[in-house]
Amino acid sequence: MKKILVIRFSSIGDIVLTTPIIRAIDEQTDYNIHVLTKKSNEGLFKSNPRIDKVHSFKESHNEVVPELMNEKFDIVIDLQKNLRSAKIKRKLKVVNYSFPKLNIDKWLLVNFKINRLPKVHIVDRYFEAVSAIGVINDGLGLEYYIPANDQVAPENIDFRLKEGYIGMVIGGQHKTKILPAEKAAQIISKLKKPVVLLGGPDDRKQGEEIISLSSDSDVINTCGELNINQSASLVSLSDAIITNDTGLMHIAAAFNKPTVSIWGNTVPDFGMYPYMPAQSNNYVLSEIVGLGCRPCGKLGFKKCPKKHFRCMMDQDVELIVESLMNIQK
Repeated sequence: MKKILVIRFSSIGDIVLTTPIIRAIDEQTDYNIHVLTKKSNEGLFKSNPRIDKVHSFKESHNEVVPELMNEKFDIVIDLQKNLRSAKIKRKLKVVNYSFPKLNIDKWLLVNFKINRLPKVHIVDRYFEAVSAIGVINDGLGLEYYIPANDQVAPENIDFRLKEGYIGMVIGGQHKTKILPAEKAAQIISKLKKPVVLLGGPDDRKQGEEIISLSSDSDVINTCGELNINQSASLVSLSDAIITNDTGLMHIAAAFNKPTVSIWGNTVPDFGMYPYMPAQSNNYVLSEIVGLGCRPCGKLGFKKCPKKHFRCMMDQDVELIVESLMNIQK
């Protein structure tokens, strides 16, 4: 059996965005699919039945290179494309393909506001890495597999969720990608359904602040109480999702959930917006277009470099709620 190695180290959202590539390789070729990732993310790949074997490392890629060399791969598909993945490819010495990462174009947009980025989602750029082996995009979007023991019944979280609810993803890897608590509370006060706050342990305090500022009593803070698969389960069963630019946004897209995606210091032009090729009218992007300081970074910061944080503080609460109502119809 021929073997192919797909490289993607992190993060949650980026890994979810690889799933169309893995599905296409699985269905359109006869390769045995292996994946290389960080130890902290291996569970996301191991739950995918299309993947035959997951290789992972904790600190250094050197931990796993001997193991990879013993596999004698026929092809490497590099969806990470950084110095570390380049070193791995050099050691494996097999045919490899990558994708256009567009770092110079991103740098120009961040530093000089010159936008030369193609209007192409990163998933479609990923497919350029596998075009040489005859793999094409099937247009079916993202996938996310939830292990049976992580399936969550919403009514077991709170009885108020039995008749439906809105999921609000309140976290993010960087502060400047997170909607402030007061704005989140304003949105919740205008919704007519219970709201589940979703995030990790680091978002628990933010969730408590949102609840304290909200006039709505039907808000349930699950941040830090659930693992990523359990949170994904709640996303999959929700009526709709409001989310920052973060991993659960892509998980919502995998389940084709009606989604309002809120953007702060980063921009959808980077190609990481919700990927729903068959249902492009199922999400709305909320961003402050024309704000001269956006994007101020490719990733994010601990605080607004300009100290005004207008990219989030100027978000139109009424428009976000109206958009959510419209895409649920």
